[in-house]
Amino acid sequence: MRAIGIDLFAGAGGMSLGFEQAGFDIAAAVEIDPVHCATHEFNFPNCAILCSDIATVSASQIRSCAEIGRRDVDVVFGGAPCQGFSMIGQRAFDDPRNSLVRHYIRIVREIAPKYFVFENVKGLTLGRHRQFLDEMISQLSRDYDVLLPYRVLNAADFGVPQDRRRLFLIGARKGLRLPEYPNPTKRVTVAEAIADIPDAEQFPELIYKDSVAVTFGSPSAYARLLRELGSKPSHFGYRRRYNPGLLTSSMRADHTELSRQRFAATEYGQTEPVSRFHKLDPNGVCNTLRAGTNTDRGAFTSPRPIHYLYPRCITVREAARLHSYPDWFRFHVTKWHGFRQIGNSVPPHLARAVATEIAKALRLRPVPPREAIELGDEALLGMTLARAAEYYGVPSTVIARRVRTANAESAHERRAA
Repeated sequence: MRAIGIDLFAGAGGMSLGFEQAGFDIAAAVEIDPVHCATHEFNFPNCAILCSDIATVSASQIRSCAEIGRRDVDVVFGGAPCQGFSMIGQRAFDDPRNSLVRHYIRIVREIAPKYFVFENVKGLTLGRHRQFLDEMISQLSRDYDVLLPYRVLNAADFGVPQDRRRLFLIGARKGLRLPEYPNPTKRVTVAEAIADIPDAEQFPELIYKDSVAVTFGSPSAYARLLRELGSKPSHFGYRRRYNPGLLTSSMRADHTELSRQRFAATEYGQTEPVSRFHKLDPNGVCNTLRAGTNTDRGAFTSPRPIHYLYPRCITVREAARLHSYPDWFRFHVTKWHGFRQIGNSVPPHLARAVATEIAKALRLRPVPPREAIELGDEALLGMTLARAAEYYGVPSTVIARRVRTANAESAHERRAA
């Protein structure tokens, strides 16, 4: 029987996938955004998804939805947003803006898993933000031995072609063996990640839809992993049944000719001065892919890197490769949602490196599952917020509506124009 994991603040499922690939069955995932829930459900059809505010969720609800009864949970993981920090002399932990972290701790205590993993921005380790982190460790230490010193891990050190540094905090139920933080493995370059992907601009269909049948180029070892080529699985996750000849998540951007000229003139690894977009270096790693602003803050798209070969910004699929998502993994069909889902997520290979250390502490001996999983209904990937909210039976106001103005998805093209 495989170990059980539960994902809090699941998003599209980067950590879910990393833990699955390390040999865990993700029994349940909690996520407040209905659009993210729909994407997670498509990619993890065997996982129970709770579309809820974590403040309203109890451990018993999670157990009931996951149908695991009183079975011992092996690990709870997730990255709660930390939005507020009190002034010096006050308790940051009591700041109401940090209630999501308090609910993360509450759920961990209620479920009482053998291990927990908390992931967050590296800034939480700096300056007065350290106060909040120290208070959090103090709270968790009542029931868990916390692995100290905590670590900031760079995804680029774990087979992800992207410079992305994240804090990881790991704990073991008192009396259990503490894991270790993973050691760096290898580096992968941008070209190794995306060179085999055909140019999206060669396919007129990608102007109005996000997928098309193509012939891929010769893959690197890294691309072979993400295309799941070869007979031997490279991990302990479930294979998905998908069409390997279909290029997905690749809707084209609309750049002006002037923008393209500036993109082409920019040197590898440099910033284009007008748009402020970073041009990828084929022999280096990608800069940190960011999600952009939330819907209640204008829904601005974060700057997308310029492709090293083509005078355009990268597609969602190319971003997914640079984030270590396999090609079967699909995102919402709109570019804004797709990039947001990637930018908000933990790269699966980084999550897998951490999860593998948890598996070692549990003394698991996982084997690749023989069965393959059918992906979910593609309609899940095209749902509007209102439709997704209706599907999950939650108010559409649970997430502020996207501001559909010229300031939204096209903002990055305007900066480049």
